[in-house]
Amino acid sequence: METHPAKRVEIIIEAIMERRLRGALEEAGVTGYTVLPVLGGSGRTGVWSREGQIGRGSGMVAVVCIVRPERVDELLDAAFAVVEPQIGVVCVTDAQVLRAERF
Repeated sequence: METHPAKRVEIIIEAIMERRLRGALEEAGVTGYTVLPVLGGSGRTGVWSREGQIGRGSGMVAVVCIVRPERVDELLDAAFAVVEPQIGVVCVTDAQVLRAERF
């Protein structure tokens, strides 16, 4: 089966910033992404968890995008404009996709 190169971009950001991030990605031409809840983790400030939190506002989400390699810089510029002043992590990895026409 033939695969095609792509870039997988994962953005972990405070849930309250999700709407702004999605808007920035859409303005940059990103047509597909997945938003996942982040249940907990560990970082520079130590271990944290959503356990016991009532609302979504203080939690984190992971936004996952898969794009063609030539589109990754535009996506990163849009994401960084939102993430830079906030708590957040952006990761880029190489990926292979089966249906290149979808990205």
